[in-house]
Amino acid sequence: MTPMERRQRAAQGCIDRFAGKPYDPAAHRDCAYMVRHALHLLGRRVGQGKLPTYASDLAGMKALRMMGHANLIEAVDAFGLVRIPPLAALPADIVALPSDHPMGALSLAVGNGRLLAYLDGEHGAVVIEPKAFICAWRTI
Repeated sequence: MTPMERRQRAAQGCIDRFAGKPYDPAAHRDCAYMVRHALHLLGRRVGQGKLPTYASDLAGMKALRMMGHANLIEAVDAFGLVRIPPLAALPADIVALPSDHPMGALSLAVGNGRLLAYLDGEHGAVVIEPKAFICAWRTI
């Protein structure tokens, strides 16, 4: 399988698992779990201590701080992934979006400039065409 086929399968796997499903950290449905799932589908192992397991936003913030990270961007940087310009993101790359949430907001590139993301006011993860980015990382 080519790298692009792996990317497309990982992006579709995340769409299948998260799109339309409500935000619920206790059920492993939020942006951090979505990124973890994409990395798993790509064959990238994120070991214990790289991304915490948590059941609420408050527990997630506490876990991040215990790991020495102020937000999810710092946690993803700790994976050792290469940062890229957000507009260069390919399917299954990780893109950080502006957010008022204290942990930040991660999304997953799904192709053609679109991202899979959890947004306030939406029932579940949705595919969006973002207007602003913070940073992005190449996954493979």
